[in-house]
Amino acid sequence: MADLTTRFLGIESPNPFWLASAPPTDKEYNVRRAFEAGWGGVVWKTLGAEGPPVVNVNGPRYGAIYGADRRLLGLNNIELITDRDLETNLEEMARVKADYPDRALIASIMVPCEEAAWKAILPRVEETNADGIELNFGCPHGMSERGMGAAVGQVPEYIEMVTRWCKQYYDRPVIVKLTPNITDVRKPAEAAKRGGADAVSLINTINSITSVNLDSFSPEPSIDGKGSHGGYCGPAVKPIALSMVSEIARHEATRGMPISGIGGVTTWRDAAEFMALGAGNVQVCTAVMTYGFRIVEEMCAGLSDWMDEKGYRATSDFVGKAVPNVTDWKNLNLNYVAKARIDQDLCIKCGRCYAACEDTSHQAIAMSPERVFEVIDEECVACNLCVDVCPVENCIDMVPMAAGTTDPRTGRVVSPEHADWTTHPNNPMAQAAE
Repeated sequence: MADLTTRFLGIESPNPFWLASAPPTDKEYNVRRAFEAGWGGVVWKTLGAEGPPVVNVNGPRYGAIYGADRRLLGLNNIELITDRDLETNLEEMARVKADYPDRALIASIMVPCEEAAWKAILPRVEETNADGIELNFGCPHGMSERGMGAAVGQVPEYIEMVTRWCKQYYDRPVIVKLTPNITDVRKPAEAAKRGGADAVSLINTINSITSVNLDSFSPEPSIDGKGSHGGYCGPAVKPIALSMVSEIARHEATRGMPISGIGGVTTWRDAAEFMALGAGNVQVCTAVMTYGFRIVEEMCAGLSDWMDEKGYRATSDFVGKAVPNVTDWKNLNLNYVAKARIDQDLCIKCGRCYAACEDTSHQAIAMSPERVFEVIDEECVACNLCVDVCPVENCIDMVPMAAGTTDPRTGRVVSPEHADWTTHPNNPMAQAAE
């Protein structure tokens, strides 16, 4: 049977599912309930400096994007870091860690970008016996306007500087949480590594306005008729997060750096995908805010069943397994040819594939008077749009053409050799094949 136990930075937890720093980890009551439900670890909601706590708005803090069935696709929040005083948070963290020594407990921290501020808070966090800290360099709203959060995460020099301070004044693992609101996520990851970070976590939320009320003309969520940009999270951000995780995992300067994957994890499959792209564990927020703490039961059961089916005994057996298959577009095999095939036994004759292909793609699907849909190989480029819009799973497949056969669209014989853009004759910068 699969063993879900993970050892991330030497921190052991019973499974790879941690709660991300957010409202679900804001207080002792929440975290105890989360651990009782089965979560492997938590990142405590971000702590601020000593003194008067941060003030949050007393009105709507969340806006949402829904699918057609009102399933939550994305959540926009304008909530800031914890609005409870530092001492209360530290006392609660110490009690929870003492009662749940087998669970990971990480303290998320955001204080002014001054050495004295970090030097002051780190010993106090260490006294709680938390397993490590996560530096919140990601939040794009509110705190960034005060020179913290994403304002630090967008400047690699600041990331390196603060990380060095933390490694100097703190003896346990330091995780740097990265912002996605940047052109190239590899640069801040490199800076974190130069500063001595033990790991990076990503992604934090994406700067966003999710909607506008067309009666009041105020962005939502609206506070007294005004709205602000916030941080976007949930299933809709998962593709962005996967891409950024993979970039760090395969980048020469950061390859092998431990990663905690964040961004739209809702099911065990989402978690497995993050881990296959190099994440040692995953952090979850929006799914819990939607479905509650017990969603972890399905995550653990699903991941365990899949691992048993595939023959993986430990999560480390498949962490990073997809990284070698991630490449740049220029390296893709241009000699690979496939064609769409429709399973007539599964087809429900809805016509979505035909409408999509006829109106927006390559006019490669024919419809008979009896609404039988057939692929026109002479036009099909195997773009996969028909697969993506089909409501029936596995009804349409992309079938590779065998080497030596002739592609009816181009009239060319399918070659068994790899050929990509770097050597293509149409590329003015093509490299001569050796």
